[in-house]
Amino acid sequence: MEGLRIAVSKGRILDETLPLLARVGIAPAGDIGRRLIVDTTAPGVQLIIIRATDVPTYVAYGAADAGIAGKDVLLEHGGEGLYEPLDLGIARCRLMVCGRADVALPTGRLRVATKYLNITQRYYAERGVQVEPIKLYGSMELAPLVGLADCIVDLVDTGNTLRANGLAPLAHIANISSRLVVNRASMKLKQPALEQLIGALEALTRQVADAPA
Repeated sequence: MEGLRIAVSKGRILDETLPLLARVGIAPAGDIGRRLIVDTTAPGVQLIIIRATDVPTYVAYGAADAGIAGKDVLLEHGGEGLYEPLDLGIARCRLMVCGRADVALPTGRLRVATKYLNITQRYYAERGVQVEPIKLYGSMELAPLVGLADCIVDLVDTGNTLRANGLAPLAHIANISSRLVVNRASMKLKQPALEQLIGALEALTRQVADAPA
């Protein structure tokens, strides 16, 4: 796997990715701290630690040979210039339409608060529903409560935050988990190293999936 640079997003995905990578021989060489480029115990392999939404861009433009990103980010990005060879099965959740449990959605044009503008527009266009997407970056649950939006499109894990704010899932858009993505040019230029990485992670995810619950 020598000579690879792997982009990993901060937060939950990083927390669940590091143990996975460690099991295939790629672990940070020392504390990550605030470092953005991190050497690893695998010779010549580096991790770059960036925002989740930037992972597809870094990989597509070749600044990273491979990356690990949530399927929600890949659906929003469009996946151009990327191979997506493997579902790692980590950071699982659902992308949902959610709204107030006690108020029916209007029948006309919907105002939808979300950070997933492209996904939202595609989802409703496929159903012939007119929407006005409203870009937000956090606290999505607040938007229907104060009348900013009729509903939201957001990730749902346990649903506890929704219930605490009187909201409920209304429609399922996609199951989300973290995926390994690879730069198309790197797949040709660094094929042996990338095939070794893909093969090792694939064997590990298969082993985890087959393990007794």
